[in-house]
Amino acid sequence: MSEALSAVITSAPYLLEGMGVTLALVAISLLIGFLCGIALTLGQVYGPRFVKRLVDVYVWFFRGLPNIVLLFLFYFALFPMTGFDVPAFAVAVVVLGLRSAAYQSQIFRGAIESIADGQMLAARSLGMTRWQSIRTVILPQALRLSLPGWSNEYPVLLTDSAVAYVIGVAELLTRTAQVISKTGEPMVLYLTCAVIFILLNYGGMMVIQRVEKKVRIPGFGNNEVTET
Repeated sequence: MSEALSAVITSAPYLLEGMGVTLALVAISLLIGFLCGIALTLGQVYGPRFVKRLVDVYVWFFRGLPNIVLLFLFYFALFPMTGFDVPAFAVAVVVLGLRSAAYQSQIFRGAIESIADGQMLAARSLGMTRWQSIRTVILPQALRLSLPGWSNEYPVLLTDSAVAYVIGVAELLTRTAQVISKTGEPMVLYLTCAVIFILLNYGGMMVIQRVEKKVRIPGFGNNEVTET
C-alpha cells in the first residue's frame, strides 16, 4: 500500500499536467463546437435548401461515426493528405470540436424553433433586416433557452477527451497509463485518474449550473435549476 501511495504522490505533478491538457482539449473543442454549431444552426433553420441538405449530411456524418474512427480518419488519412504535419493535440481538438458542433447545432435548432414566429415578424415590422432580427432578437433568447441542453456537452466532451490517447495526446488517461507501465500500480493510479475526472465533471457542472441560473429567462418554462 505504501508503494502505491508513493507512486501516486511521485506522479502527481505529471498527472496534473495531463489534467491541464485534458481541460485545454475540452475547452477548445467546446468553443469550436459552439461557434460552428451556431453557424450550422443558422444554415439549417434560415438557409436555402441546398445549405440545409449540406448541414444534414454534416450532422449525419459526425454523429454517425464513433470518436475513435473519426480520430483515426483525420490523423492517419485526411490531415496527412494535406501535406502538413499536424500535432496530435490539434487533430483531437478539431475532431472533438467538429463532432460537438453536430450535436450543439441540434440543441440550438430546437431552441430557435421554440421561439414564436411572431417575434421575427415583429422585428421585421420595426425595420430590422432579417440578419438583424436573428442577431438581436432570436439568437439571444435561443442561446439562453438552450443552456440546459447545451450544458450536457461539457461532461460528454470531458469523457470523450480520454479517447484522444489512441493518437498519442498526452492527456490525463495517457499519462496515467504511462505511469502505470513504470510503477506497476494500476489499481490506485486508475482510481486516482477516475477521481480527477469526477472532480472535473462535478466542478464544471457546478459552474455551468450557476451560469444557467443567472441567465435564465424569468417566467419561461421550468426555471428551477437544481444545485449540486
